[in-house]
Amino acid sequence: AGGEGIAAEVDHLDPEQVGRLVERVDADHGRLDILVNDIFGADHLWGFHQKMWDRPVEDGLRLLRLGIDTHAITSHKALPLLIRNPGGLVVEMTDGTAEANASYRWESGFYYDLAKWADIRMAQTLADEIKPYGCTAVALSPGWLRSEAMLETFGVTEETWRDATRAEPHFAISESPAYTGRAIVALA
Repeated sequence: AGGEGIAAEVDHLDPEQVGRLVERVDADHGRLDILVNDIFGADHLWGFHQKMWDRPVEDGLRLLRLGIDTHAITSHKALPLLIRNPGGLVVEMTDGTAEANASYRWESGFYYDLAKWADIRMAQTLADEIKPYGCTAVALSPGWLRSEAMLETFGVTEETWRDATRAEPHFAISESPAYTGRAIVALA
């Protein structure tokens, strides 16, 4: 797709590792223009249609750590670099709009609902905090994302994803991560 990708293995729950990553970005590039907080990896912890007390509390707390703490730690470490130059953009990836999330999304469960609402709130508060520096923060909710995990769940690849519509017709409206990436570039 063009551009340059630089792999960096980082545990975003570890402030020291995130700090070293930001230092590397600063040393190598001297700036950060876009920060996309899209850290999660907790799909296996949701517990659809289950009451909060029916889920193992350890799973719920892990989901919250992955969906909230990782975003907060990464923003804490990266925002001082991002706000150095006007025009910086922070994107908090979430699921659903503020309006849709204003009511409890019972089907997703307590912990998932809380994590995704928190991402929206983070975008709102960060927008206020970085505005004086000429920077912007937004929450972005892609549609049904054809993530690697989702493709694996349906036993398909990005090339064969349409085969999954046989089992789940609504998968026809799914979106590729590249589509979401193009939206972020357009926002920037």
